[in-house]
Amino acid sequence: MTAYNSPAVVLSPIAEEVLQGLSATPKRLPPKLFYDAAGSHLFEQITELPEYYPTRTERAIFEACGGEIVAQAGNNLTLIELGAGSASKTRILIEALATRQLRVGFYPIDVSVAALKQAVTGLNGHLPHLRVRPMVADYSRSLPHLSALPGRKLVLFIGSTIGNFEPQEAVQFLSRVRRSLQPGDAVLVGFDMVKSPALLHAAYNDGQGVTAQFNKNILARINREAGGRFDLNAFQHVAFWNAERSRIEMHLESQMEQDVLIEDLGRQFHFAAGERIHTENSYKFTSHIISRLLHQSGLHLEKYWRDENEWFCVAMGRIST
Repeated sequence: MTAYNSPAVVLSPIAEEVLQGLSATPKRLPPKLFYDAAGSHLFEQITELPEYYPTRTERAIFEACGGEIVAQAGNNLTLIELGAGSASKTRILIEALATRQLRVGFYPIDVSVAALKQAVTGLNGHLPHLRVRPMVADYSRSLPHLSALPGRKLVLFIGSTIGNFEPQEAVQFLSRVRRSLQPGDAVLVGFDMVKSPALLHAAYNDGQGVTAQFNKNILARINREAGGRFDLNAFQHVAFWNAERSRIEMHLESQMEQDVLIEDLGRQFHFAAGERIHTENSYKFTSHIISRLLHQSGLHLEKYWRDENEWFCVAMGRIST
């Protein structure tokens, strides 16, 4: 079998992260690996599930307050969305902005080419003076030079994706966003709030099993792209509320003792029965935590908008002049 470090081997782009994650103790995989074409499609299904409240709740905030949000951001705006996905909710803000200015520039940024294609297809032709310019990038590692884009910027980081970062990583990430912008620009961040554990549990353990398929797709992707030999039926989706750390955790639990070959890495990985791969955290927030996070990131908390149940919050942070 060819060694991993052989110069003749052409490795999958995900190989290094898979090697690092499955070699760690405990095993882990980064959540961005969810989002190939199949994973992006599954996530869109999740957002429409009755148990999954975040998407519809954030959308309702935009529908009720979209005009106020874009007005608060300022004039001559360019919209930038990190982790845009299909940009279905963003359309509401784009429409609100189009009532305030003749031309709207929208730059969706995502690691998933499939999601960006869906966003462009859904938005192109929607408004006569809308210009959509997608950018494929892993924004969690490096940001394009956003300050070079025209106009005052409103950067959207919605959907509570900020909850997938560890707390200090969230500060570091928002600090990088701030440094990529200019004084007067703004960042709009979506935060899923702390709420009933039963509501949280149901949102990540839906009755149709779509979230379980989404979680297991990370193994299916390794099979497709890196020569993995995972038996998806040999792993179980596990998601639970960790109150002490204020987060939902998602794992994949091995149902038996087994060894799994990944051909691109030229090695097998051993799993004990009951051993888990940690695939995602989704932190939940309070108003105090939001305020502290933005302050530590060097952003001035200007305003926030919440639904009537206070299940979700979108907060605007300004880059100080």
